[in-house]
Parts: sequence; C-alpha cells; structure tokens
Amino acid sequence: MNRLTRRIGRASARRPWATIAAWGIALLLVLPVAATAGGSFVDDLVAPGSQSEEAMELLEERFPEASGGSALAVFAAPKGQRLASHRPAIDSAVERMAEVAHVNAVTSPFPAGTVSSDGRIGYAQITFDVPTMKVAPAQIEALSGAIDSLREDGVVAELGGDAVFINAETPTSGAEAAGLLAALVILVVAFGTVVAALVPIALALVAVAAGLGSITLLARAMDVSTAAPTIGAMIGLGVGIDYALFIVARYRENHTAGQDNPTALSNAMASAGAAVLFAGGTVVVAMGALVLTGLGFLTSIGLSASLVVLFAVATALTLLPALLTLLGNRIHKRRLLGRDRPARKVEESAWWRFAHRVSGRPWPYLLVASAALLALAAPALRMETGFPDAGNDATSTTHRRAYDLLTEGFGPGVNAPLLIVADLRSSGADAEDIPALSGRIAADPGIATVGEPQTSTAGDTVVLPVQPTTAPADAETSATLDRIRDLVPDNVAVSGMTAMTDDLTRQLADTLPVFVGAILLTSFLLLMLVFRSIAIPVKAAIVNLLSIGGAYGVVVAVFQWGWCGALFNLEGTFPIASPLPTIFFAVLFGLSMDYEVFLLSRVREEYEATGDNTESVARGIAATGRVITSAALIMTVVFLSFVANPSPLVKMMGLGLATAIVLDATIVRMVLVPAVMAVMANATWWLPRWLDRLLPRVSVEKADVPRVPEPVFAATSERL
Repeated sequence: MNRLTRRIGRASARRPWATIAAWGIALLLVLPVAATAGGSFVDDLVAPGSQSEEAMELLEERFPEASGGSALAVFAAPKGQRLASHRPAIDSAVERMAEVAHVNAVTSPFPAGTVSSDGRIGYAQITFDVPTMKVAPAQIEALSGAIDSLREDGVVAELGGDAVFINAETPTSGAEAAGLLAALVILVVAFGTVVAALVPIALALVAVAAGLGSITLLARAMDVSTAAPTIGAMIGLGVGIDYALFIVARYRENHTAGQDNPTALSNAMASAGAAVLFAGGTVVVAMGALVLTGLGFLTSIGLSASLVVLFAVATALTLLPALLTLLGNRIHKRRLLGRDRPARKVEESAWWRFAHRVSGRPWPYLLVASAALLALAAPALRMETGFPDAGNDATSTTHRRAYDLLTEGFGPGVNAPLLIVADLRSSGADAEDIPALSGRIAADPGIATVGEPQTSTAGDTVVLPVQPTTAPADAETSATLDRIRDLVPDNVAVSGMTAMTDDLTRQLADTLPVFVGAILLTSFLLLMLVFRSIAIPVKAAIVNLLSIGGAYGVVVAVFQWGWCGALFNLEGTFPIASPLPTIFFAVLFGLSMDYEVFLLSRVREEYEATGDNTESVARGIAATGRVITSAALIMTVVFLSFVANPSPLVKMMGLGLATAIVLDATIVRMVLVPAVMAVMANATWWLPRWLDRLLPRVSVEKADVPRVPEPVFAATSERL
C-alpha cells in the first residue's frame, strides 16, 4: 500500500498542472451533466416482502386509482369566522389545483364533509395518478401557487399529507458556511499559515462538489433518498478536510525534520497517504454495508456517502501532491501565529508525558474512561424509535403547519390514514363479508372512523380507508396496526404510508444486529491484516462501540428526553428516527476507524523501530495528538453546523456525529487506547505464526525511502 500511494503521489507531482487540469475538466463535465441529466431525489420507503408492500403492489396491478399518492390542502378561517364564508374562493382554489399535472382529483371540503365541528378548519383531498414517492417537488410547488390567493384573503392555506411531507425538499440553514469558516480558523491555528490552511478546505470542496454531482447522476439510475445529498456533504466536508490535513501535517513534519520538500512529500505520501487510503476504504466499507439492510433508501445513502468519500481519498492522493509541489516553500512561510520554532524532542511533548502517565497507571484511567462512556451511553437503553412524520418537522414548513391544523380540527389520527386492502380472488373474506369486517375494525378502540368501501372495476379488490385515533409515529398507532392485522382474514392486508413506515421500522430493528455484525467482522479482518495483531481489532471494536454508544445516549437525552432542547432550538421532544441508529453506526464506525488507523499506524511504525510497546504508544500519540485533535475539532464544527438546520432529523445527525467525534478523539484515542495497550503490553502485537504466514502483507507504516530527493520530485522542484 505504501508503494501504491507513493507511485500515485509521484505521478501527480511529475505533472502537477496536468493533474489539476484533469480535476478541473472532471468537474466541468460532471456538474453540468448532473444539472441537466441528473435524476431527482425520492425516498423509497418500502420494506421488501412486508404486508404493506404486497398490498400496494396489488393495488397498483388491479386498482391503480386507489394506489396513487395523496395530499391535503388545509384551510382555516380567521378566529371567530366559519370556513363556509370563504367557500367561493376555496372552490376556485380547488379548481386550480385540479389542473396541476398528475393530479387525478381534488375533493372540495364542503360536499365531502371534511370540515371541523366548529366550522373553522377544513381540508380538500388531493389524489395523484402516480405513487406518493413519485410526486415531484414541481407539482407541490404548483399546488402551493394554486392556493396563494386564499392567503391574501386572510384564510390560512397549507399543504400537508404524505405526498407533501415525503417529497419536501430538505431545508438548509446557511450555517454550513460558518462551519467551513471555523474549520479554516482551526487550520490556521494548527499550521500557522493561511496557505497551508486553505489547501485542505479547497480539496474538501472539490471532493464534495464532485461527489454531489455524482450522487445526482446516480439518482438517474436508481431511487436516491432526499437525505443522501445532505449526509454526503456532511461526511465529505469532514473527511475531505481531515485526509488532506493528515498528509499536509506529515509533509510539514518531515520538512521540519530536515527533509527537502520533494523527499518530505514522498515520505508523507508513503506513510500518511497509505493511512488515508486504508481509512477511506474502511469508511466506504462501513457505508456500503447499508446495502445489507435490504432497504432502498438506506442503500442509496450508503452508496452516495461512499461516492463522496472516494472523491475525498482521490483528491488527497492526487490533487494534494500536485498542489504541494506547485506551492513549494510557500506552504511553510508567512506564518500568522508566531515564528517558526525548531522541532522539539518527543520527550518535551505534553502528549508524550500524558501518554506515559496513562501507561504508568492504566487501570484507573481505563476504569474512569469506560465508566464515563457507559454513563453517556446509558440513555440509549431507553431509546424509542419511530419513523419521522410531519409533526416532527419545523413549524416553518407548510406540511408541519398543515399537520397541526388537521390535529386541531380532526384529531391526530387524520394524519395517519390506513388502507385495508381485500383480495377477493383469494380465500378468506368475500364481498358479502366486507360490511361485517368494517364493523369489527371500527369497534377497535384505536380506530376513529372507517370510510365507505371502494371496489375496483373488476370487482376483485376492495379498499377500506381507516383513520386511527393516534398520530403516525405514536407507539399506540403501531399497537393498533398489530391488532387490526390479527383481526382481519388472510386475504386482507393493511397498507398506507403509516403502515409502510411502521413495517420499515420493524425491518430496521430486525436487520440491525446482522448489519452491525457484518461491519465488526469486516473491520476485524482489515485491521488484523494491516496491523498483524489479534488484540488490535478486538480493542478497536470495543472502544468504537463505547464511543458510538455515548453518541446514541446524548441524542436520546437531547431529542427524546428534551435535555438542553432550548440550546438546540428544539420545539419539543421527538422519538429517535428509526433509520438513524443504522446510519449512525455506519458513519460513526467508519469515521472512528480513521483516527484508529492514523494513530495505530504511527504507533506500529515506532514499535517496529524500538520494540518497546509503552514507548511506541507514547511516541505515536505525541506525533499524532495535535493533528488528531485539530482534525476532530474541524469535523466537530462541520457537523455542529448542521445542528442549526431547521429539520430535527438533520439536527440529530449533526449532534450525534459531532458527539461521537469528540468522544473518539479525546476519551478513546488519548485515554482508552494507551491504557488498554499498556494493560495488554507486548500481547498487543501478537498474531499466531500460522496465521501470519497465511495473511497477505499489507502495510500502512512508513516505507523505507531515500534521504535524497527522487528524480521526479527533484526535477519538479527545480522548475519552481
């Protein structure tokens, strides 16, 4: 691996302008093509093989009129007025909505009787000729325009329902730019020069731009979740800056140690570059493992994040050496913060002294650090998951305001409609049994109303619209769904968006252990292969699980329990979005492995040179402590910038990722790792001889390189 990354660096340094031009051409090709030929983002919320999926497929085949998506236009008269006084304007708006593309029908609230008991709130049912997930944002925008005139007359008019909520575009806060600015400040403090600080930022932006363009093109070939660009950008900014930071830091360290620029760059690419390649690979593997869930939207998120990470690795290994070659000594000069200081001995480093202090008394540090992480993780034992509904979104969104109006006028269950689908071709209930079935369903305490049965043209399929008494994400709704499914005959199924998301949550819970096991096994094999040790991958898995558990616990305490909710501008408490534990684990395990690889590759390098486990750990921490801390600060501020996003789902992602990075770079890397390795002593590097002979040789430690400039780098330097 060392030779590979050095060859890549050599090729980029040989023709720096050609490398930069190649990246420029790639961006000029990808971004315009993505803008014109890229697909739109859509959430595939189907749990394969579930009852709700089978029922929807049956409707699409036999009763397409009942399988289309739906939305609600919600109207509210001013306080003290009745909606009927605005009927002409509402009927006119209904006619305009009916003319929007793919709208199959719009039912006015007055003849349909969908007006609240006090006469102030009503809604028009909108049905589409395409499924819920296929309704385009342009159609939602057109519907919104059709009701604009009502707002001018003082009537509150909002759009809600499944199609509007599912296909709403993810809002942004603008705080992401502030995160990049904070990252730049940290880099200036770390490197002391603006030039050295700007290089990682520039590379991250290139990686994210190329990655987002590729995600848009991917959406042309498959359904890609609306959350994929946000998650991809979040991860891409973090790892893009970090990967460049690690290589630049090693390059400057080599230069400070007396190596000329070409040799320093060659050595950095052979050591830090190899670590970047391996670390990026672990993130890609972790995100790619989302395919194992069998869920389309998680698969798309995993593939999208992997694309951005691959671009981050590619820019670090190709574009970065080209830029460093062209910059030459300029990257070391014009310090803003103090003068250049001579390199200090390792023994003078506070990191070295702290590592020896931990190694000298490992058990107290090990127990206290573990107890702290377990305490943070404790709330995760009470985690309550549920698929997000419109009631969890910010009140600045139209679907959230529609949700609140509907709850006020008709109760929370109106936002959680169910469809009872009877297949009359199969044995069980027949057409004569439908009235009795409707009565049994209506008698359930969790059901508010059962609508009139709708029969397909062929008379072989019947649909009963049902409204529960509780909200979509309420645990009681899930319990009601279970009772209804136990109540109905074998040829009757329960579907609708509420049932689909409930099935999705159950499948996520069922597949999470398999998913976690696959990631742990893969990471164990990769770390064992690289570090030639049994203890290292076991230790990595345990400490990473502790830091991830701590992040889970903080998210539960803030969002589910409401602790410090005002600090994060939360409008209430929320169940943890059911996809988040799975996404969190993939992202956090991959990112935490980054620091594991960068630290342990340096420790292994020192151990190969000294044979002293305690000293090698101290030297490894001393060499990487400041860089890892800077990298963690950068990733933390980038992730925290997403906490300012109006969406609670994005807030959860930002806070969870930031928490895990802080825990990983402090308690885990600086306390747990040296304490555990001190307890294990030389057994840290034990590997059975027979297994050592079987495993192929892969290394990310420093490769032997000449102390004189190589011809390629020397020639480039002379041209400058």
